[in-house]
Amino acid sequence: MVNVENKIVLITGASSGIGEATARLLAKNGATVVMGARRVERLKKIAVEIHEAGGIAEFQQLDVTDAQSVNDFVAFAKERFGRVDVLFNNAGVMPLSPMSALKTDDWNNIIDINIKGVLHGIAAVLPLMEEQGSGQIINTASTGAHAVAGGCGVYCASKYAVRAISEGLRQETETVRVTVICPGVTTTELGHDITDPNAAELLTQLRSKSLSPDVIANAVLYAVSQPAEVDVNEMIVRTVSSNGHAF
Repeated sequence: MVNVENKIVLITGASSGIGEATARLLAKNGATVVMGARRVERLKKIAVEIHEAGGIAEFQQLDVTDAQSVNDFVAFAKERFGRVDVLFNNAGVMPLSPMSALKTDDWNNIIDINIKGVLHGIAAVLPLMEEQGSGQIINTASTGAHAVAGGCGVYCASKYAVRAISEGLRQETETVRVTVICPGVTTTELGHDITDPNAAELLTQLRSKSLSPDVIANAVLYAVSQPAEVDVNEMIVRTVSSNGHAF
């Protein structure tokens, strides 16, 4: 793939799912990946396997709700490799529940990780990328950034926000490429923290036919691989079986 080899790519939420799949795929195609997540032992295992496959990968513990943790993550990559070419803001949570359940702790967690986490990432890399004269920020939204369903309101709101933030940033910079990826239902750990039984059943039904994380990783690879003058702004990726349905 053009324009991928030797790029320094930072990935949040890299310990599983889309983040892990993307780290493995980009490293396979010659990128240097720097992985961040809370589960350090999991990151270490992935990094070892990438190295054994001939790739380059580093990792650092990361909490995207903590702006200083995100700043340290970016500083680690900058110190180790001299620059940051791509930030993939991928960390996210999805504790679905109806509004009437009043799971306010879950609501706050969604806001802190899905929205503030993206903003922390942008704040950490944007000055560096502007100084470099190049860079790319990729944010994971969702098909839930285009449609809302009962039991998904707060989660969808967070993804609408990610999409709006991405579009606003795109319009403000002529230096940094901005991409938002909107996956349909994907088989990951997302939603493991759902405590509402009806919401859990809804997710089970949605995942009866869902995407592999590798499919979304390929979408990220496509966006990163484009020539410097080409900015892939938004990608919506669904299964064919989702035709006729919002997600």
